[in-house]
Formats: sequence, C-alpha cells, structure tokens
Amino acid sequence: MDHRPPEDIEIRPTTGHDFEIVEAFIHPFVDEKILLPRTTDELAELLNSGYVAEHADSIVGFAALEVYSAKLAEVRSLAVASSHQGLGIGRRLVEACVMMARERDILEVMAITSTEAFFKSCGFEFTLPGEKKALFIQTREH
Repeated sequence: MDHRPPEDIEIRPTTGHDFEIVEAFIHPFVDEKILLPRTTDELAELLNSGYVAEHADSIVGFAALEVYSAKLAEVRSLAVASSHQGLGIGRRLVEACVMMARERDILEVMAITSTEAFFKSCGFEFTLPGEKKALFIQTREH
C-alpha cells in the first residue's frame, strides 16, 4: 500500500455549512465506539473550533479543539477515514488544533485517547513540566 499522502488533501477550518457532512462522517466512529456521541449542540460548538481534511471533494478527517479556559483545551473527536489512515492526516489535524491553541495563547492542550502512541508521536506526554499529571474519575456509566 502506498503511504504517501495525496498532495491534494486540504486541512481547513470547519464552517456552519459543514454540520451535516461532519455529523455523517463521525457517525460510524460513534457506532464503533471509537468516538463519544455528540448532541447537536455539542457538535455545533465543536465546529466553531474544528478542522476537516478534504480529498476529492469528500471529508476524510475531522478534529476539533474544545477550549475549556485560557489555560486548557482538548483535542476532540479526531477521526480519519479508514481509506486514508496512515497518510499523516490525523497528525495534520492535531497540528492544526495545537496551532489554534497557540494562537489563542492557551497554556495546555490535552487528548483523551485509546491510541496513546499516536498522540505521543505528535508530542503529547503523560506528564507536564513539574511532573503534573491529569487524573480522572468516571461519575456515570455510558
């Protein structure tokens, strides 16, 4: 298999016009429990700080930066079509989200994932300077 990225893949910010196509794109990832389900309001909010990867007039990837505060944001809903995985599209989407965080002067960007090796390859670590770590507790089953 050729793992060189097609040169005509564009990473661009999402717009309100992308809502239905992004919703349809991420639906199979939600069905496979790769992504958490999003309400209409949540998805609309993510589109305000999201990016799509387009190839041949089709969306082949999506990611968004959810901003929690001036200090913290999270890469959310990262998904790349199986036909386009391994081409660097996910990395480019993450880089776009991190660049947005830098432009907004957000101190830290986190990612909650089951594919930790991918995010580590993008520069994410389990600890922050000073050995700060994120800890979680689940308050309900889903």
